[in-house]
Amino acid sequence: MSEKLKVGILGGTGMVGQRFISLLENHPWFEVTTIAASPRSAGKTYEEAIGDRWKMDTPMPEAVKNIVVMNVNEVEKVAAEVDFVFSAVDMTKDEIKAIEEAYAKTETPVVSNNSAHRWTPDVPMVVPEINPQHMEVIKYQKERLGTKRGFIAVKPNCSIQSYAPVLTAWKEFEPYEVVATTYQAISGAGKTFKDWPEMVGNIIPFIGGEEEKSEKEPLRIWGYVDDEKKAIVPATSPVITCQCVRVPVLNGHTAAVFVKFRKKPTKEQLIEALRNYSGAPQELNLPNAPKQFIQYLEEDNRPQITMDVNFEQGMGISVGRLREDTVYDWKFIGMSHNTVRGAAGGALLCAELLKAQGYITKK
Repeated sequence: MSEKLKVGILGGTGMVGQRFISLLENHPWFEVTTIAASPRSAGKTYEEAIGDRWKMDTPMPEAVKNIVVMNVNEVEKVAAEVDFVFSAVDMTKDEIKAIEEAYAKTETPVVSNNSAHRWTPDVPMVVPEINPQHMEVIKYQKERLGTKRGFIAVKPNCSIQSYAPVLTAWKEFEPYEVVATTYQAISGAGKTFKDWPEMVGNIIPFIGGEEEKSEKEPLRIWGYVDDEKKAIVPATSPVITCQCVRVPVLNGHTAAVFVKFRKKPTKEQLIEALRNYSGAPQELNLPNAPKQFIQYLEEDNRPQITMDVNFEQGMGISVGRLREDTVYDWKFIGMSHNTVRGAAGGALLCAELLKAQGYITKK
């Protein structure tokens, strides 16, 4: 019998679900034993349910091909099979909130890629290198849910990974005003070029709901656990304004960012702060922790998607073109892999952190 924790993937047939499955292949701590999806996929083997819709660039892991897909709505039945679940379900926000809470109430921890619970006051929204201490709010969530081991934890929006870690590394210089424009890959919409041919050679200057997330979610990550309110209280600074643009790239979100600082750092200080920045995943040596969380690239034409998107297996952040600005103090380009660090990989790192902190254990 494996000593690994048994993992279920809710929404395992979608793009993020597939990414979870590929990242979990041969994981030292976790093993995918259960895959749940919509009723139309239930009862088929995973391989049959996917058919020709496998979207990863690595083959489907042999270990999951013959797993019979369960109905994600049969909460008790799915929960009985696993120690915890990753959630990547494709439903309305209200349906996601309800189903994730239903799983938590079966005493099954839920680590979610979805946005539905990102603003639930006692649900931690975590980038493990930035705010691992926010997991402490889980004790208040368990009180509310009436659970002993069941809870929900979420990871933030994919686009903020390309600049929020950078601003965190520069916290000592007190950034107070930020303008960011993100150039977001089509896989962020769960698409490939085969699914979305109209994106070839095209740019769409609108991604529904994305600008608000990009402006507000970093502030929640930089907030603190308020023991009286039993909730996360967001920070109020820096003020961020953002535009989000869909571009014809498969994987990798790029951000062009302008920053004003209260303290006036030199370029050398800013680059040193990026290269030296690390957090709990590095200290705990978590399986998917990048050794180097943020790399700074000196070349004028970097970071580039084709050269840098897979830095640290897609779990690292790449930064370049740091230079003084005529209106703001400094500007830079940031880039991250949106379905690895920004989605399934970020959630997987959260689960590794939760296991290391003792929140996720065998049932």
